[in-house]
Amino acid sequence: MKERFSGLRIRKLLCLLFTVGIFCICNTQVVHATALDIDRGETGDTGTSTAIEDAGTAQTPEELGELNIANTATITVSNNNGTIAGTLRILLTLTLIAVLPAIILMMTSFTRIIIVLHFTRAALSTQTVPPNQILIGLSLILTFFIMQPTITEVYNDAVVPFESGQIDQEEALERGVQPFRRFMYRSTQAEDVRVFMEISRTEWDGETLDDIPTSVLIPAYMISELRIAFSIGFIIYIPFIVIDMVVASTLMSMGMMMLPPTTISMPFKILLFVVADGWNLVIVNLVKSFYLAV
Repeated sequence: MKERFSGLRIRKLLCLLFTVGIFCICNTQVVHATALDIDRGETGDTGTSTAIEDAGTAQTPEELGELNIANTATITVSNNNGTIAGTLRILLTLTLIAVLPAIILMMTSFTRIIIVLHFTRAALSTQTVPPNQILIGLSLILTFFIMQPTITEVYNDAVVPFESGQIDQEEALERGVQPFRRFMYRSTQAEDVRVFMEISRTEWDGETLDDIPTSVLIPAYMISELRIAFSIGFIIYIPFIVIDMVVASTLMSMGMMMLPPTTISMPFKILLFVVADGWNLVIVNLVKSFYLAV
């Protein structure tokens, strides 16, 4: 029992010495108040008292009843006033990433471009050449090229004033959507807008963009884009259909009924497409179709 008790006392003594040693090793930290205007009674340096007046200087009962402490809360306005907090910036970024696919599909030139490129590949009868990844990547690059003026306008008119604190969130959202509305309106046919305006029972003079709600403009724009994309795809199909008809007629006249015409016509299609510099014609005219609508 004595040995166990002595061992316990030794462990307690070692713990006490270890604790004291930690406090001795730690550096002494001195807390300083922020330097403020002492003339107004605000505390600043460590040598300044927190009392406004010295003790015993009160002359009247009113002065004696006043609070004689100058501890006040102050807010320092820096050059970063009005900027978005880091947490809010992350939240807005994640929200934008979540809705970005829908914005690209419904409010940009991506839909028309990807549909036309798929029609071009189908007309060539090359099945998976170019692959879907290449077509989507090319569509995204072309979309960014076409939408760059609109994105720049959104950044200058909405993002920069909002981050500098000049406008609130509601006004920034309103300013940010206006360039996209003007872009969509240039490529939207009036008959499509009129149909959705009639469905929503909203009056429209047929010319003013401000009278068109965004909920009406987006579906009208999508229908117009699909109509234009299919029209361009039909025009692209015409020369390749002619090649298929010529090859099929030639094979039938030669009695080669069992030979698939597509197998023979595909090399001629590729040759025609390469000689005519087809990719340049398709992509350049596809991009120009958005600028001609301005």
